[in-house]
Amino acid sequence: MVCIVSLLGTIAVAQQTSVSSPDGTLTVKLDLKNGNLFYEVELEGKTMLEASPLGLQSKTINLSDNLHPIAEKRAEISTNYNESKIKRSQVAYKANELRYLLENASKQQIEVTFRVSNNNIAFRYYVPQVGEPANFALIKEESGFKFPLITTTFLTAQASPMIGWMKTKPSYEEEYQADQALGVPSKYGIGYTFPALFHVGDRGWVLVSETGVSSAYCASKLSEGTKDGLYKIAFPEEGENNGIGRAAPTISLPGYTPWRTLTIGSNLKPIVETTIPFDVVEPQYPASKKYEFGRATWSWLEWQDGSINFEDQKKFIDLSASMGYEFVLIDNWWDTKIGHEKIEQLVAYGKERGVGICLWYNSNGFWNDAPQTPKNKMNTSIARKAEMQWMQRVGIKGIKVDFFGGDKQETLKLYEDILSDANDYGLTVIFHGCTLPRGWERMYPNFVGSEAVLASENLIFTQHANDTEAFNATLHPFIRNAVAAMDFGPVLLNKRHNRENNGGTIRKTTETFQLATAILFQTPVQNFGLTPNNLQEMPAHVIDFMKQVPTTWDETIFIDGYPGKYVILARRKSDTWYIAGINAEGKEKVVSVNLPMLSTDAVQLINDNIARESKQKQIRLSKTKTIKLTLQPDGAVVLIGK
Repeated sequence: MVCIVSLLGTIAVAQQTSVSSPDGTLTVKLDLKNGNLFYEVELEGKTMLEASPLGLQSKTINLSDNLHPIAEKRAEISTNYNESKIKRSQVAYKANELRYLLENASKQQIEVTFRVSNNNIAFRYYVPQVGEPANFALIKEESGFKFPLITTTFLTAQASPMIGWMKTKPSYEEEYQADQALGVPSKYGIGYTFPALFHVGDRGWVLVSETGVSSAYCASKLSEGTKDGLYKIAFPEEGENNGIGRAAPTISLPGYTPWRTLTIGSNLKPIVETTIPFDVVEPQYPASKKYEFGRATWSWLEWQDGSINFEDQKKFIDLSASMGYEFVLIDNWWDTKIGHEKIEQLVAYGKERGVGICLWYNSNGFWNDAPQTPKNKMNTSIARKAEMQWMQRVGIKGIKVDFFGGDKQETLKLYEDILSDANDYGLTVIFHGCTLPRGWERMYPNFVGSEAVLASENLIFTQHANDTEAFNATLHPFIRNAVAAMDFGPVLLNKRHNRENNGGTIRKTTETFQLATAILFQTPVQNFGLTPNNLQEMPAHVIDFMKQVPTTWDETIFIDGYPGKYVILARRKSDTWYIAGINAEGKEKVVSVNLPMLSTDAVQLINDNIARESKQKQIRLSKTKTIKLTLQPDGAVVLIGK
């Protein structure tokens, strides 16, 4: 990594100032009005955010009112980094930075930093120590996002604490509402989870999120919106984490808040392709080893709790081996239904076949009533290190930790402690029933991904999830998966979601659609929903595709789409492009796309015929690299070429 920061020095301090992107198209304007600081955002001269408030407050210190500027500094940021776990493996980040230092009448200071790159904005606060207090216990963050009245929203509600199954919410598993008006009340009345997508009429799109969140702060959300378009940063609810810990964060002084991020484009391409969650963060510790990523089978998804036994897990190890997959995930209750000694035998069995074992754990101590075991192994340092020492000794590759208690700083400390300890013992980590990861792929080298979405297990639980599968899948590349790895658990090839493939909920999407989700949903370890019967029941080309599809990518390009309707995007691994398109519009859709990234004319096409059967053939592209794609309702197309 090369990082060059060249400060251009302090300049005259003004009540109004601005900073633009390197290409000059995106501009942030700061304005100090009667001691209150606001910012506006313009893209190509068009207003994307109107005057939006800034500032912080504690019980004793107000850093949002009666402010006056005392210094202004500018810098050019240039950073190159490699990160295999995100949507592109090599990133060149260039931005212009403005640091604006202010103080109140009591000489207490706050500095707001804006970094503006092409199509992206990140801002955060720095609070120096002035006088005796060495910490800053916030009660409120004024940061807001005021959208023009022409805006519609694509949001998902924040759930109330300690509700849902066994009091396990909030877990970022609520449904999205697409193209709603500004200010519509959320389902629970306490705001919306990040990320949040806004469509600013014919001007373009804004994706709002945050990054760089660690144990030094809490995870935040958006408040309820006002009818005139203002959404503000809001802290967790008091009842989260079973009421333990402050809802608002406390920062050590001098200290920083996390980055608030905005991705802004006249079209959806910058939204899908953004890397801003990773551009402005740094690794928090070195990797203890070279971590492996790849594909896994997962018996629990279709076969559920009954499959957590020694013989069924051998079947799934064999399935992974036959597919050339790197891992098997063994889910809840393994400690009582299989036992540590038998797990060691499964590790040895997998090692003979080139398959590593990953294990599920319950996070909870006091924050919910989820009964699944192993329990009380991840929530305290002593128990956690003892368990991880055993895992390292026997050769476990990674863990999946479930059922977290919310977004408080107290809970963020647990996430970070699990990740840090797991790195000491050479283990990768996936989180489920959890918060959105905020820059963690780059911050923590052994972090793999998080659920934080209404994921594939719901396809087994409810028919509604199957009926709306295509709609939800067309949202994720634009919203949830645009900012972080998403452990969805895709590709369920059973037509009926049970062990025998003859009962339970009914899959409404095609086999090609399921294949497409292996490309659309990005995370470095994919826990696929394949089952042993699929090897005999599926066409050969379906299984062949699943044997070759990668899980890490070198490049991602958005081609076409609209959230909730359809999406077509391309991902590159080495010199091979995988292009996936899915359709949620309820009728056949024909889309003409240009694929200039392909260097050869011949490509493999997998699509659905009129009978919704998956077919594969080789086709040749025109000299202009243009192709007309036909997507069946709840169907898809997949192209593979170089």
